[in-house]
Amino acid sequence: MAYVAKRVLTTIPVLFILSVMVFSLIHLIPGDPAQVILGQDATPAALAALRAKLGLNENILAQYWNWLGHVVVGNLGNSLLDGESVSHLIFQRLPVTLELAIGTFIIALLIAFPLGILAAVYRGRWLDGTALFTATIGISVPPFWLGILLLLLFTVKIHLFPSSGYVPIWQNPGRNLSVMILPMLSTGFREAAVLMRMLRSTILEVLHEDYVRTAKAKGLNGWAIIVHHALRNALIPVMTMGGLQLAGLLGGLVITETIFSLPGFGSLLVQSVFSRDYTTVQGAALVAALAVILVNLIVDVLYGVVDPRIRLGKKAS
Repeated sequence: MAYVAKRVLTTIPVLFILSVMVFSLIHLIPGDPAQVILGQDATPAALAALRAKLGLNENILAQYWNWLGHVVVGNLGNSLLDGESVSHLIFQRLPVTLELAIGTFIIALLIAFPLGILAAVYRGRWLDGTALFTATIGISVPPFWLGILLLLLFTVKIHLFPSSGYVPIWQNPGRNLSVMILPMLSTGFREAAVLMRMLRSTILEVLHEDYVRTAKAKGLNGWAIIVHHALRNALIPVMTMGGLQLAGLLGGLVITETIFSLPGFGSLLVQSVFSRDYTTVQGAALVAALAVILVNLIVDVLYGVVDPRIRLGKKAS
């Protein structure tokens, strides 16, 4: 519990810096933000109304505290385009991206762990070469290109999956899976390739440790050594990489969402940037950054679960 509390406390200064950076987005616009948002043809009355709406008439510190006070209670303001609540817009789109990111990560784990373990166990054999070749292809092929190929094959040619028509999983699980499986595969293949190479390397390093040689000398089965000794000690760098991947997926799936016509969080952010809806951009950037911090916090806590020495503040020997 003390370990978790310590990790939570370390996020407080990060959250403060994050809030300042997100708040500064609208103030980093060259010139008058209201003029940039409304365009050169805006009337003085419209400019004055927008400045008042955004609180730009107050001093910068007052603006920040006013904005932060609203954010703390979940009020991210209203969209400049249609006046709709930014919180509503974000949490309407966020479940789509969360489902896509988590599904992608699960597929990556299901591919990476068996291949990574087998490649390490059978190093230098045909299975290792096949796994490394597959990983090289996964890293080299852009997810958007793979997504287009999957669409052409399974949607246009075979007519097995629909190309669009997202339905929430709680409304129609079967329809939801048929729409989400291709985008999950197109992005999960690359993430699996990166994780597999990392897992293979860390297991190979661990297999040369003294405790593994001791386990072999005691006559333990090879797979028992892999599962109960090598794998657990090889997980720390893999968890770090996995956390970075999942955090990146939460804000980096906009191309996949566009290709498969998914109404996700990433597409909302891009649409808001192009339409100069800076209130929505601020809110979306804040939520994306908070998601990254939350994922990193979860990974930090899992470190202590996998290796108790980290939780107890001891150095690995």
